[in-house]
Amino acid sequence: MSKLLSSIVLATIGWATSAGALAAKYGLQDPESPVAQEIYDLHTLILWICVVIFVLVFGVMFIAIFKHRKSVGHKAAHFHESTTVEIVWTIVPFIILMGMAYPATKTVIHMKDTTNPDLTIKATGYQWKWGYEFIKGEGSLAGVSDGITVYSSLATPMDQIYEKAPKSENYLLEVDNELVVPVGKKIRILTTAADVIHAFWVPAFGVKQDAIPGFIRDTWFKVDKPGIYRGQCAELCGKEHGFMPIVVRAVDEAEFKAWAEKNKPAATAAAEAPTQVAAAAATTATDASSGPVDGKATYDGLCAACH
Repeated sequence: MSKLLSSIVLATIGWATSAGALAAKYGLQDPESPVAQEIYDLHTLILWICVVIFVLVFGVMFIAIFKHRKSVGHKAAHFHESTTVEIVWTIVPFIILMGMAYPATKTVIHMKDTTNPDLTIKATGYQWKWGYEFIKGEGSLAGVSDGITVYSSLATPMDQIYEKAPKSENYLLEVDNELVVPVGKKIRILTTAADVIHAFWVPAFGVKQDAIPGFIRDTWFKVDKPGIYRGQCAELCGKEHGFMPIVVRAVDEAEFKAWAEKNKPAATAAAEAPTQVAAAAATTATDASSGPVDGKATYDGLCAACH
């Protein structure tokens, strides 16, 4: 019996070692936020609890089958009920479930705590791109990026999609405009959609929240270190659902402020463009009475800020 148990333990250790070697390729992404780390730790804890239960249950079962087989002359026992056994198999699973429920509940509560953010960004899903509107910064980020709007679309060339060119390393996970955020700051994401249901999903942050037309949902993350992190729309949203990547570039606060300063004029121009167009309408009409108007120059100077 001891040899059989030793074999089972060794086999389990060997399997666990092999699984660990493949984890980086086939397991969860490395966590890059506090919530993602909690999810990763919870996943690992539950996995090992399941492994222990599997080994114990099937170990006892196989030992019972082997030790009490008919070929060695064992006689089957005859009994109909056992109060002790029934109490044990009720209490033990209850204790196991409570032990699993506590860390799971703690993690879920932490995931849902979007209070006191350093930066609030509204992520709007479109068919088939993302729009990011920087709503409000707090503390050292107050007013830094407020009002900036960024639209992010797939940047993978069509030649790669139609297999006319070799696929790049980040095939279907590259965009023209990344979502830039500062590291070490709590980022609150408000999700909504303009047409159908989408979902904002960045695995490395432990973030996945549906974006529903007419509703505002929220989630949050705090990036631990600078880098580029990739995600996707995780809700089937039409024929180009697979072409809605999310790319987040996390930078230090100084670099974020420089980025915001560079992009804020464009946001300001976009906000002021309707007023400029309305004010220019009378001028354009007056100019038209005296001769042809340069439509391209008018478009580049006024309309292009929004369109």
